[in-house]
This record gives sequence, structure tokens and C-alpha cells, in this order.
Amino acid sequence: MKLTPPTTASSVAAKDYLLAAQEVLARLDHEIVDRMVEAIWRGYEQRRTLFVFGNGGSAALASHFACDIGKGTIAGRERRLKTIALTDNVALLTAWANDKAYQEIFAEQLEGLAEKGDIAMAISGSGNSPNVIRGLETARRIGAQTLVLTGFAGGRAKALGDLCLVVPSDSMQQIEDAHLCATHAIFLAIRERMKLTNAD
Repeated sequence: MKLTPPTTASSVAAKDYLLAAQEVLARLDHEIVDRMVEAIWRGYEQRRTLFVFGNGGSAALASHFACDIGKGTIAGRERRLKTIALTDNVALLTAWANDKAYQEIFAEQLEGLAEKGDIAMAISGSGNSPNVIRGLETARRIGAQTLVLTGFAGGRAKALGDLCLVVPSDSMQQIEDAHLCATHAIFLAIRERMKLTNAD
């Protein structure tokens, strides 16, 4: 006998959420995602480094994306794409936060690591996190290209991104879902280019 699960308020809420997430993804600016792929690929060809950073769930995504790009794009013996998540050195993060200010945790790392022509990708649902803003400002001063993933109306980060993907939603959870999908799309596109490069 097949049991049909009862319809509950929680199951309806889950279904509504997933349907709303699909609508948000359908309205994403795919052209911006493609342009981010091009920017990262040009950086790879020029032997530049990609730096990724964000707070909270966006910090986790920065680590996830750096892992995908740093390891998942490897195809054969092709040269690797240099990627660093500025969220991953806990000792360094807490040292800068304690000794200077939390808003400087990404900017100070970029001061020591980034060079002109590198790429800095900031992930912020609101686009207003002070440490993300300071990181973008520092990256631009150094001469790095800036990529931004954000939501709502874009926040202060929107104006600091050479390329900015604003997820058309006021739901932080849907914004984070879309950011994950966008980074996976970027990763897969880069990996396919790596395969084609090896085939040549």
C-alpha cells in the first residue's frame, strides 16, 4: 500500500519557496554571468590570481567556489587557475579583526597578496557589509578587476564592481541560492574551457 504524505503548512511553504527560487533564477542576468566567466578566463590566461571573499553564508560560498575553481577545473596537465578564498585563514582573520578592525579583514589580506591585474570577487547578499566594501575599495586601488555577487538593490558594493550580478530578490535565502547557482555556472564554464584547451 502506497502512503501519500499529508499536505501540511510546512510542505506548502517548502513548495512555495522552491517555486519562488525558480522564478528568481529565471530572472538572473545571464549575460553578466557570462562576462564574469570571460573576466576570470582572461585572468587565467594572464596568470593572475582570483581572490574571493564574503561573510557568513557568503564566506562559506567563497570557500566553496575557491575549491571548485582551484581543484575542480583541473583537466589533465594544464596549468592551474590560482584561487584564494580570503575567508579561510582563521588565524589571520581574527588577528586583523582583533588588532585593527573587523572591517579590515579582507582589505589587509589584499594589501599583502593582490597585484594589479588580479581579480577580486566579493559575495554579499546586501552589498553593504563594511569589510566587503573595504575589500573592494582596496582591490580597486591596487588595480584588480572587481566582480560582485549581491542582491536586493545591490547596496554600496554595486558601484564598486566592474561586473555586478544583482539577484532580483529581497529574500536573503533566495539570493544565496542564486549566488551558488551562478558560481557553479561559472565554474562549469571554466572547466569546459580547460578541457578544450587540453584537447588542442
